[in-house]
Amino acid sequence: MTSTPISDYAVLGDGRSAALVSRSGSVDWLCLPDFDSPACFAALLGAPEHGRWLLTVQDATEIDRTYDGDSFVLRTTYRTPTGLARVSDAMPTADGRADLVRRLEVLEGEVVVEHEWVVRFGYGKVQPWVSRIPDPGSPYGPQALRAVAGPDSLVLRGTRLPSSDARARRHRDVFTAAAGDVVDLALTWSRSWLPVPTPLEVGDRFERTAHQWAGWAEGARYDGPHRDAVTRSLLVLRLLTHSATGGIVAAATTSLPEDFGGERNWDYRFSWLRDAAMTVEALLASGFRDEIAAWRDWLLRAIAGDPADLQIMYGIDGRRDLPESELDHLPGYAGSRPVRIGNAAVSQVQNDVLGEVMCALDVARDAGLPETPNSWAVQRHLLDDLVEHWRRPDRGIWEVRGPEREFVHSRVMSWAALDRGVRAVEVHGNDGPVDVWRRTRDEIHAEVLERGWDAELGSFVQYYGAQHVDAALLQMLQVGFLPPDDDRLAATVRRIQRDLGVEDGLILRYSTEATADGLRGEEHPFLVCCFWLADALARIGEVDEAVALFDRLVATRNDVGLMAEEFDPHSGVMAGNFPQAFSHLGLIQAAHSIAAHSGGTAP
Repeated sequence: MTSTPISDYAVLGDGRSAALVSRSGSVDWLCLPDFDSPACFAALLGAPEHGRWLLTVQDATEIDRTYDGDSFVLRTTYRTPTGLARVSDAMPTADGRADLVRRLEVLEGEVVVEHEWVVRFGYGKVQPWVSRIPDPGSPYGPQALRAVAGPDSLVLRGTRLPSSDARARRHRDVFTAAAGDVVDLALTWSRSWLPVPTPLEVGDRFERTAHQWAGWAEGARYDGPHRDAVTRSLLVLRLLTHSATGGIVAAATTSLPEDFGGERNWDYRFSWLRDAAMTVEALLASGFRDEIAAWRDWLLRAIAGDPADLQIMYGIDGRRDLPESELDHLPGYAGSRPVRIGNAAVSQVQNDVLGEVMCALDVARDAGLPETPNSWAVQRHLLDDLVEHWRRPDRGIWEVRGPEREFVHSRVMSWAALDRGVRAVEVHGNDGPVDVWRRTRDEIHAEVLERGWDAELGSFVQYYGAQHVDAALLQMLQVGFLPPDDDRLAATVRRIQRDLGVEDGLILRYSTEATADGLRGEEHPFLVCCFWLADALARIGEVDEAVALFDRLVATRNDVGLMAEEFDPHSGVMAGNFPQAFSHLGLIQAAHSIAAHSGGTAP
């Protein structure tokens, strides 16, 4: 089975969910009303019969697409031997609804339009009952199509609706359109027991949606290299932030493989504390504050209770139960199985998480975000618990499903958590047992220097007793574990380049041969680690090398500026879930670091 390349997709979003649209105009992934809702279009992980919405022009010889300025309004232009047409796609924002609108305009000559609507609820498993319903007062026409199954309902309105093909269990239309013709279509989700939502007139929805995104992007504070790439990455982080709850998902998809045809397929439509905290730092570094307060409120709701019950991830609404299961009816992207929903890593111990959270809250304090009585009380409890339990082995930042280890990165981030707690007391005047925190912080620091450094290898190592490295060690520079001019840090950076380097300066996150991660198969270079490398090079004074690597990494984005989790420089293909918050926040962090260390303008 041939799957559409991941790089062929663009993303749309409304602040609650996201859709993936291919270059050929097929909406192959859409979960409504939220990121983690069951998909109604799931062809991304299977075939058209698992649900898709295709609006395209046949026999196109050229396809060009772009976002409308700093927005997620997508404009795709199709040129054929006989004409030119444009399709506009958007998920309107700020309406409190769940809609996707599409408009086809013929600009020159004549074109043959293909329109196919295949709805399958429950991740492509549930075939709905589709009927034509009266739609009085609609600007599109007297009837609409309504698909219903269980709790879900989708209504398709349009100036031209497709016809039913009962044998193929789809709705399809192929027709010729001439210059000046316009076809408007609007899809609306609702609960099946509620009245059909009122029509959403396409009208100026594209312009309004583009204006709302661009208005947010105007708040970006960055004047360094590749400003367009930084702005697009900031927009991706905003798109992945749930507007109602403040939760930040790691990606818009599940089970896009890290190893094509393999089992390294995970559901990323949840809020990892680590990823969300780093996203907050990237947004705050770029001048955004509203999202920071919203995320902190989400954090306090999610982690409320006993510090011992702290999880590494939560649902976007803060729920804790994220059971992992497999969807056997889906063949998987490029035959990669299993297709998973939920994530069993939710129950893992990962000692680095509190470090990322405390670093983000420390940056927020420095930026002037005032503490609330509850926000600081929760941090105190978490730090007190860390003092008692920092020695326990864990699964580490990469969520290995092999043995628990004493990961050096986890120890470093535990040090960072306590260090930021000490700063909160000494710099910002909060109350807390600072002597205990300082003593424990220093104990962790001394242990890492003694047991985490391998003199024979000339590098810090992945875990105590290991003789190999991990790209997560690059974060030692970001959190200030040692001064950037410490020779041990520079040596570790060079060892990571030598041992984990693949091509064009790109690196793996770890060696799958040396790391018992409990899985079969290999991986591709991990983009956030590549950006961490560019950041680290800038910090140790190798700015020219950092800039060269950063330029190469920016070139791995697709034509609309999006990145997946991994990238194979040999084949030029993307791998892993998409678009990936980790990759985009890494780009932003590296850009700020390079600007700061090369004399550019950065916070």
